Amino acid sequence: MSEAEISHNILTILGPTASGKTRLAAALAEKYGGEIISADSRQVFRGMDIGSGKDLHEYGQIPYHLIDILDAGEEFSVFEFQRRFLSAVADISTRKALPILCGGSGLYLDAALRGYRMVEVPKDDALRSDLALKSDADLAEELWRLKATLHNSTDLLDRERTVRAIEIARAELAQDAATVPRPQVHSVVIGIRWERELLRQRITTRLKERLENGLIEEVACLLASGISWERLDYYGLEYRYVGSYLQGAIARNDMLQKLNSAIHDFAKKQGNWFRRIERHGVAINWIDGSGDHFTQAEEIIKKKIDHNLFCLTECYGN
Repeated sequence: MSEAEISHNILTILGPTASGKTRLAAALAEKYGGEIISADSRQVFRGMDIGSGKDLHEYGQIPYHLIDILDAGEEFSVFEFQRRFLSAVADISTRKALPILCGGSGLYLDAALRGYRMVEVPKDDALRSDLALKSDADLAEELWRLKATLHNSTDLLDRERTVRAIEIARAELAQDAATVPRPQVHSVVIGIRWERELLRQRITTRLKERLENGLIEEVACLLASGISWERLDYYGLEYRYVGSYLQGAIARNDMLQKLNSAIHDFAKKQGNWFRRIERHGVAINWIDGSGDHFTQAEEIIKKKIDHNLFCLTECYGN
């Protein structure tokens, strides 16, 4: 189905880290009577504010969803994200408000925008007992055999995640995919694109600000609350490198340099995800990061409304 045949019912703002997407989403939500749904794998956890870039001050009075819904240390998956995302869209729509998906986690965005067919998979103790006898290499081979095209290759970096991925892949093969309805979500997608060097400067500046404004203390609090070093490493770059610093494994300046470099690499990977999403048929309307984000986004939205491609006034009464 072409874009011209679709009436879009949500708005998505995406971009790499430090691109300004949260501020733009909040401004558009205020303008069009929207509520924001976070597409971030770490913002769901309470107590992980600075490192995950929640920037809650930018929301003002705008309602938001999928932020601070779990305690740090709990499990959260792309399946759980998709389930809660669809629930939030339905909830927001009943209030005649505009759902605005905002984030930079490529897998989560892809699941929402392309409607992954997913099934809820309970823990299989018998399977896990069998897999416990296999080496890491055997587990990786088994996962590739079950799912030749992995959505998330990071499942291969951690044994526990590989076992869980095998568990899910087996359940998906056992279930008739045709019985799983695709969610009826069609989004106008706006992406913020920065020239590489400017984005690098923004990333470095923001990281220094976060370190000065309590990132190290935040990580120390998570550790004091009982989060293990291993789990902290699982939560991503900021928590991994600051955790190493707090363990005494690296000096503060080394931590800053290595973390800064790692975030730059992460931004490149986000760009790869966005290109992948486009290759799979999602139209991303790119705006210039160095220009006026709000004005550029408004022009895109107005054009979609004028051509009946976005049911903003019809669906939400604005």
